[in-house]
Amino acid sequence: MNNDKEGGFQVAVLVVAAGRGVRAADPASPLPKQYRLLAGTPILTRTLDAVLRDPRVTSVRCVIHPDDLDLYEAAAPADDRLGAPVPGGASRQASVRLGLEALAGTAPDVVLIHDGVRPFVTAAVIDRLLAALDTSDGAIPALPVTDTVKRVGPDGLVSETVPRNGLWAVQTPQAFRFAPLLRAHRAAAASDPDRFTDDASIAEWAELRVAAVEGDPMNRKITTAADIADAERALRSAAPSAMETRVGSGYDVHRFGPGNAVMIGGIEIPHDQALLGHSDADVGLHALTDAIFGALADGDIGSHFPPTEARWKGAASDAFLAFAVDRVAARGGRIVHLDLTIVCERPKIGPHRDAIRNRIAEITGLAPDRVAVKATTSETLGFTGRREGIAATATATLSLPAGSAG
Repeated sequence: MNNDKEGGFQVAVLVVAAGRGVRAADPASPLPKQYRLLAGTPILTRTLDAVLRDPRVTSVRCVIHPDDLDLYEAAAPADDRLGAPVPGGASRQASVRLGLEALAGTAPDVVLIHDGVRPFVTAAVIDRLLAALDTSDGAIPALPVTDTVKRVGPDGLVSETVPRNGLWAVQTPQAFRFAPLLRAHRAAAASDPDRFTDDASIAEWAELRVAAVEGDPMNRKITTAADIADAERALRSAAPSAMETRVGSGYDVHRFGPGNAVMIGGIEIPHDQALLGHSDADVGLHALTDAIFGALADGDIGSHFPPTEARWKGAASDAFLAFAVDRVAARGGRIVHLDLTIVCERPKIGPHRDAIRNRIAEITGLAPDRVAVKATTSETLGFTGRREGIAATATATLSLPAGSAG
């Protein structure tokens, strides 16, 4: 979804985690299901991590049960975009409305409402939702129903077979333009406070346009104890049994303009000029980001962060590199080594080499000995030799599951 308004485009995520999870009850664990461990990590932590990995998300609020504050604080990841939890209401509908009211002060452009027990949401699903909001008031991820559907009466007997043509199973997150959804929730609360089971049904009741986009079979909701066991097995089976090495290259260049510092490798270096660009013009991080995308065969930095979009104006390039790192993780891979070369006459890179290396290691989660940073001049030849700008080349070496596809 494109927006060129002053101040940038605001995408908020509201994670609903106020339920008690009785269907996932385990005599050995009194915890509500969102705080149960999944492969050693609370389910809610995994869900919050999944939405916070997306650099387009500007804020996240979690709606919790008032009795669960201690559990929430232990599960909440450290991220400046994660705001204070919101006490939930007596129903899911009430909990979502309270969360929307908590967001009203910042008035985001878009809100994504997500179940706290769907920890496997991907950036691709969010991509499709945001794109659909260009022409709709709301968008939901959904999968066509492929099983035969029966209506069963209270006596346990089948009363009819329901035609499955046009039936879709709906997932979250559900995405909406914020202001119309808040108005719809307020009207629904005044009319019938416990009628609706999801936010799309409230939007439909309010005569908003809601589009369906392709969901993801892996974006499962963990509802029962059996679901937790299935998710554990899925995580184990996703562990790569055979890996292959991928190598990608990246190149970037920015010209000089007025200013008193340049950003290179996430470090601000004093200089008598600045580099010009739509974002912070960090040639080093841009080249590394493209090298990772190259190894993934996953487009380039411009396809993921178009310079035509106002929200990336002046953006810090560490978000771009972190996004590329997350794409590697989503494929079950890891970054083995990064190699960056800066080409310029001035400023001198040598005194800042270790700081750049350590900053790149911090952004990518690598050990510093897996990050190489080099600098060279072009012997006064070409545009870099004439001190018209700075260039950077990079190589990324990845280990990915054999046969993995983007």
